[in-house]
Amino acid sequence: MRKQLTKTVENIIKTDDKSVLMLGDIGVFGFRNTLKDYPDRVYNIGILEQATIGMAAGLSKVGMIPIIHTIAPFIVERAFEQIKIDFGYQKLNGNFISVGASYDYSALGCTHYCPGDVQLLDTIPNMDIILPGTSQEFDTLFNQTYNNGNPSYYRLSEYENETSQDVTYGKGKLIKKGKLATIVVVGNMLDKVLKAVGDLDMTILYYTTIKPFDYELIKNNLNNNIIICEPYYEGTLNYYISEAINEIYVMKSTIFSMFSKPYRCRTYNIGIPHMFIEKYGTKDEIDEYLGLSVQSIKKRIINHVEDNR
Repeated sequence: MRKQLTKTVENIIKTDDKSVLMLGDIGVFGFRNTLKDYPDRVYNIGILEQATIGMAAGLSKVGMIPIIHTIAPFIVERAFEQIKIDFGYQKLNGNFISVGASYDYSALGCTHYCPGDVQLLDTIPNMDIILPGTSQEFDTLFNQTYNNGNPSYYRLSEYENETSQDVTYGKGKLIKKGKLATIVVVGNMLDKVLKAVGDLDMTILYYTTIKPFDYELIKNNLNNNIIICEPYYEGTLNYYISEAINEIYVMKSTIFSMFSKPYRCRTYNIGIPHMFIEKYGTKDEIDEYLGLSVQSIKKRIINHVEDNR
């Protein structure tokens, strides 16, 4: 996705003279030509993430469109207060593009892990959160949103799905219709889930925009069993799922109040556990350790469905 990031942002720098790129000493080589060609709108600020966000907010205030890029823990966790106050509270347009979360840089340890980025940024009320599953999806979504007036977070990965989907900002996509369960899958977890589910009779809903959340897709494909597969801390989507379920519950209770049988829905989370990852190795090895390999996901889905029939 990082190669596509370079192409996408370079094109915007060339075609939109209000755009400005700010790097945190990451991606400098990839943007070397852009740095040379547009020295007045492309800057390597260095390892000064908090100051970079403040500078970007100033540029946004005077009508520029800032694009900030560095590794996830540095842009999200180290500079969270600046994103919250400078962009969220002031309702400014800005684009924050990370790479490396949750543990793509698996050999570098906790300083370079960031499974809590989506959960943390979700606390900013007007923050858009976008997780493309492929390079093409990033290009599509970024071009749709980079100047939409909101602070927007794009979570890129070193690992992507094999096939791109036709994606739209703010909308999920029905991939497959089935009866046993509804699986909500986010971003680059789609391939794993498709391989894990195989021919099982399950509905699969694919989300690349977490916020704003597409409630209608859930409500139109609700099942008594909902399985949420997320590439960050598990449980992050539970609020949005429960809101959709509650709306359906209220509607069904009103329409069918003459029937005493309550409407029940169970949710099951598959994501990164809320724990420090103290293991080193390849990403696949950590996936296996956390129960996020294809075979582990398959076993967990089947067990959940069997236990809740």
